[in-house]
Amino acid sequence: MKAVVDETALAESRAFNEDLRLRLAQTPPVHTLPPEVVRQGRRDGKSVFPPLEFVPHARDMTIPTRNGEIRLRVLAPDGEAAGVYLHIHGGGWVLGECDEQDVRLWSLVEATGLCAVSVGYRLAPEHPYPAAPDDCEDAALWLLEHGQRELGVPELFTIGGESAGAHLSVTTLLRLRDRHGITGAFRAANLVYGGYDLTATPSQRNWGDREYILSTPSMRWFARSFVGERSFEELRDPDISPLYAELHDLPPAYFSVGDLDPLLDDSLFMSMRWRAAGNESELHVWPECVHAFLAFPLSLARRAHEEQYDFLRRKISD
Repeated sequence: MKAVVDETALAESRAFNEDLRLRLAQTPPVHTLPPEVVRQGRRDGKSVFPPLEFVPHARDMTIPTRNGEIRLRVLAPDGEAAGVYLHIHGGGWVLGECDEQDVRLWSLVEATGLCAVSVGYRLAPEHPYPAAPDDCEDAALWLLEHGQRELGVPELFTIGGESAGAHLSVTTLLRLRDRHGITGAFRAANLVYGGYDLTATPSQRNWGDREYILSTPSMRWFARSFVGERSFEELRDPDISPLYAELHDLPPAYFSVGDLDPLLDDSLFMSMRWRAAGNESELHVWPECVHAFLAFPLSLARRAHEEQYDFLRRKISD
């Protein structure tokens, strides 16, 4: 459903979008720069995104995987945790790190009582597919087996992520079901402006060169960095494009996306397929909101966060 918002919030978003457009016009497109340059620029606060802030009481730990070790970023509530939120960060499978969402995850922790655990999966193109989904699968399996003992949390699990993190959240749930016979372990999935079809949905294809965080050329670059050069049919492999998966026996999902996001169709299509497969599905489309709008200090972003928190609170109390 499309969220109903007041004119003041819409005007704020429109003004932000215009300012963002002007700033991005003075910045080289992400797909024209080496990934390591973009990553370091974001770490140094030299991007259109707000400067990073790190929560001092967050802690890092490493866990074993089939390919070595990966890092987990743990943000636990002050009191007893209500459960766990397994978080998978965005960045087109190329950018980002598990500590770059500290402030937003801490807000989620305070609002829901969940312990947030963010996955430091390996990034493309240095580590192409299936490295990232392998790491996320391994993190989920470790959490299900060891989370209660190692983190001191109850066995109540939720999952979620933004953009590529939403994609990896879905592939993780599918792998748990199809490879390990695990269904029902996760109570809820919070899927935020995800990309679920690497063959490109109509909104991806038709967006063009407009730079609002993503563009059609940059999305193609992210996809190639992740999976390399593959045929159309190869890209429809459900482990690569989960929109084409059988979606039965998955947890209730909350899909959120802006109507100025080139990944709009991905959320529209996936939310409907999720529901048609017999699962619970909620869809919220936010007007005048671009890709990654939740990373910015906008009133609509604050409201969108609150609605996600409300969804998670409802599902962990069911």
